[in-house]
Parts: sequence; C-alpha cells; structure tokens
Amino acid sequence: MNKGFRKLLILLVFLSMMGFLLVACNNDGEEEGSDTEEPTEETGEKEEENGEGEETQNEPQQGGTLTGAMYSAPAGMFNPIFYEEAYEANILSFTHDSLVSQNDTLEFTPSLAKEWETNEDQTSLTMKLEEGVKWHDGEEFTADDVVFTYKSMSDPDYVSAGGIRTAYVTPLLGYNEYSAGETDTFEGVVAEDDYTVTFHFAEPNINPLYYASFPIIPEHIFKDIPVAEMPEAPESREAGAVIGTGAFKFTEMVEREQYVLEKHEDYWQGAPYLESIVWKVVAQSVMTGLLETGEVDFIADPNGIPPADFETVQAFGNIEIIEQPDFGYQLLGFKHHHRTAEDVEAGALEPDNWVPNEKLSDPKVRQAISYAVNREGLVEGLLYGRGQPINSPIATQFWAYDDAAATNYNYDPEKAGSMLDELGYVDANGDGFREDPEGNEWVLNLDYPTGNELREKTAPLIEQQLEEAGINVNLRQPKEMTAYVEELTNDNTDWDLYLLGWSLGSADPDPSGLWATTAAYNFSRWNNPESEELMQKALKAPEAFEQDFRAEVYSEWQSVFSEDLPALLLYAQNSLWAYNKRLQGVDPLPFTMYQNAHLWWVNDAN
Repeated sequence: MNKGFRKLLILLVFLSMMGFLLVACNNDGEEEGSDTEEPTEETGEKEEENGEGEETQNEPQQGGTLTGAMYSAPAGMFNPIFYEEAYEANILSFTHDSLVSQNDTLEFTPSLAKEWETNEDQTSLTMKLEEGVKWHDGEEFTADDVVFTYKSMSDPDYVSAGGIRTAYVTPLLGYNEYSAGETDTFEGVVAEDDYTVTFHFAEPNINPLYYASFPIIPEHIFKDIPVAEMPEAPESREAGAVIGTGAFKFTEMVEREQYVLEKHEDYWQGAPYLESIVWKVVAQSVMTGLLETGEVDFIADPNGIPPADFETVQAFGNIEIIEQPDFGYQLLGFKHHHRTAEDVEAGALEPDNWVPNEKLSDPKVRQAISYAVNREGLVEGLLYGRGQPINSPIATQFWAYDDAAATNYNYDPEKAGSMLDELGYVDANGDGFREDPEGNEWVLNLDYPTGNELREKTAPLIEQQLEEAGINVNLRQPKEMTAYVEELTNDNTDWDLYLLGWSLGSADPDPSGLWATTAAYNFSRWNNPESEELMQKALKAPEAFEQDFRAEVYSEWQSVFSEDLPALLLYAQNSLWAYNKRLQGVDPLPFTMYQNAHLWWVNDAN
C-alpha cells in the first residue's frame, strides 16, 4: 500500500471515528491499614412478595473464585525487586506486602510495619514490625527479610542483573560504597531485633516512608542465590516457587494464558474469603464481551475497559464501573541518545558513552514535532473524552503538578511547519517530505507495542499527522510487549520515536525514577544537567522539608522538561475499572482497585 493511499484511509477512519463521537457526546503499587480491619455485616431491607416478608442478608461468604483479565501476558518475572511491567504487578499486588501502604488521601499507613519514628535530624527511620506474619511457605517474617531486600537492591551486581529499583536505595547510608563493591558492610538498613528495623540515610531525608515502602522478599528463599543469578532462578519465575506474605499465593500457571492465585490461609490480616483469583490473558477486543457473559469478573490494571466500550458496559446490568483520573499517562518518546552495544552487553548505563541521535538532537525539532500532533483529537477520538491532554510528567493528583509551568503544545501544524522551515528542514526534492538541513533524507522510525488497542490506534494517527507536516515517518511493525521493552531498554539501534504508557507511583511526585539520567526507565536517554540539578534540589534538606519549596522547584523542573522534551505527554486517560456485582468488598484507592483483597468475597445471588 503506498503512503498516499494509506494516509487517505487513516484520515477516513479517523473522521468516521470523530463522527460517531459527536453523536455519542450529544447524548450527553497496595493494601491499606494493618490488622485492625474486620469484615462488616450489612442487613438488607425486608422484601415482600405475595404478602410474605423475607429477610435477605448481605454477609461475607467463604469460597468462590474470581477471574480477572489482562490483555498482555506477564514477561515472567515475579520477583518484586526485578519485575518491570504492569502485568507482573497484577500478580505481585496480591502476593507481596510492603512495610507501609497508603490511604485515599495518599498518606502512608501501617502494613507489615505497625508503627515508626524518625530521629531528630531525619537521618534514620525506626520501624516496629508486625509479629506472627507468615510467608507462604510457613516461615516467619522478620526484620532480617527487610534488611535482605534492601541489601539485594544495593548489591554490586543488582543493576547489571537487570535491577531497576535503585531509587529506593540510593539515599541509604553507605550505598555508594557498598554498591561499588568497596565494602562488604551494608549500613543502610539494620535489624535491631527480630521485629525492629532501622533505615539509615546518608543525609536528612524528607520522605523516609517512601523509601521504606518497597515490597519485601524472603531471605530464607534467596540467601543462597547470588543477586546476579536471582532473575533466572525458579524462585523468581515459577508458580509455586514464588513466595510472599500477601493474601494470595501464586500456585499455577499456563504461561501466557492463565495465572492462578490461591488464598493464603495464614495471612496476617486474616484468611481471605475468596478461594482463588485466576488471571486470564485475553485480547482487549473481546474483554467487554467476556465481562458481560460473566466469563471475566473484573478488568482493572493497567488500562481497564476501553473508553469506547464505556457506555456499552454501563448498560450491563451486572457490572459496576469505577472511573477516576489515572495515576499515569501515555507518551510519544524522543530518543535523545542510544547506548553502545558494549554497554548493553555489560548491563551498564554510562551517559558518557551514549551516542547522540542526530535526527532529533535539536530541541526545536522536537518542539515542532509536538505541535504537529493532535493530542486533543486523540483524547476525543480514541478516549471518547474520558481523559485529558497533559503537559507535565507529574501526576495531576499531586500538589507538585503545575500545568501553567509547562509549554502547552496545542495542535498547530502551521507552526510546526514554519519552525521546521526556519531550522532548514525543507522539502528540497519535491517528494512531499522534508530533508535535513544538509539535504539528506530525514526519516523518523516510530515503534510501538501490541496489546493496548489505544496505542495501536494512536501510532498510525501520529504517523499521518506528522506526515501532514512533511515529516517522513517509518511506522514499523509493532512488537509484543516483552520484546518491545527489551529493545527499548537496550536501545543500541535506530529507534527515534516510541509509544509507551506509565503507571506512576503514588508515594511522592519525585520524577527521578523515570527521568533521571541514569534511571533505568529513562528510555529516551535524556541527559540534561539542569534537570538533574533541580530534581536533586527538590529532595535536599532542610529546604525540601517545606512543601512550598519543593513545589517551586518542581514547577521549574516541569518547564525544563517541556522545553527540552524527552517525550511529548499525549494524555492521561481516566481509569475505567469494571467488576461484576457478584464481587463484594471492593474499596478502591486513587491508584488501584486492589486494596484489601482478603476482604473481597462473592455473592452469587447477584
């Protein structure tokens, strides 16, 4: 198919989509708490039928199985310190607990740690742990497990083995020396006794509970496995060998098809009501039908039900929908640099070795591309208005989000064209596409993954919009998510533009986990010294103890981000979680539906 015909076809599809939209619109992470929560009973109203009253009860019932659906298969990494994708998180959310959780106002609340205190200068955090907590294999959870988890993430081999959670350990006392292999003494986290653990920080820490909020792994399972070998060990990958403290155990799987979680009878907050939760991998296109027929009980992370299906699902008599702003966004990424093959082989992130991507090296080129993308059209045409374009990579729910500080790249193809003209990107040979200032062919490769229908529809629309501005885009064949993330991570090839979605953490607005130069998730390989300085400044005590100070610094950082553009933020869609009314006890948080799953139960009278 030639490009002219393909552009026309895409345009017709987009316009027909928009026409349907106008008709439609005119008709109109974690568990919270500790061991103090108990199931409650609700007594229904008396119903009269044929003159006789019958009292109905809505009491929690034991037993039953729930079926959840996700549209991409987990990559197969079920170790919290090594997993990368939201699909693994769907399982780990039920199998592993953290020391602290959060409530609906994003305050930290007790979980495996029941109480805590910081010292006067905020350089240490001492936590008292729950006693009697059992791992899935019956062993007791202790402070040694906490120490082991953080020691493993600080290990010299952690990053080269594929670990990406260093943001949780870099502030710890002695981290640099320990991770560099200069000492065998780990000072960052210390067990005072079996049920008391202290986090020691190199400097006063403004948010110590954030760093203490990572899921814990069992020392007795991994102590004889070198960190370098953990990712490939059965204990990180195989059902039945993965051990946590969570309400459900990961017991069976048919890889890339089905994943079974069974109740943990000795769960420290009380045995779950449900017998099991089964995850099925199904195409996003059939999820809604399975929800209607009852073959699937719930659809939540990472993207919930498709926005196009909202009104259809809303009309089902057996489904509840939870709609709220998402803790995340979709983006069009710009590859600033590529890694060398040698660094990829060594598992190293060495910015000094990165190779500049000359096709996108000028920030004004990235800005022009951004003006050529119709973000508002994507929200209306693909999300059916259930979302919004955003200009900052800090979640809108955070106090640090400042839309006014960032550049708003409104759809303006004329401006995009004039900017490129001024930069010397003009159509010199009359083929309809711009050459670079030296007269060379200028083609931008655009890559995207399969699985998410919105992204799959977004890619050709962006191609068409950029080509209307004279930008020659090579829209490559999409890849399955696991292969896509591997190439995106290695990025020692010819990638230029990429599509990706992020589910953000809810603990703190600090963006360094994604956008710091050496962050594993910095897939754009963005290296901006001003950005680095501002992110560090926003965490530096004592000034950073004041939220107003941090907000001011993050405002400045958001301006730097939107001008230098490691990525164009496309939109934040609303979370559209849906579940069958037979499921009772759902109490969602702003960032997850998976709260207190041990209190979920099924009422098959519904």
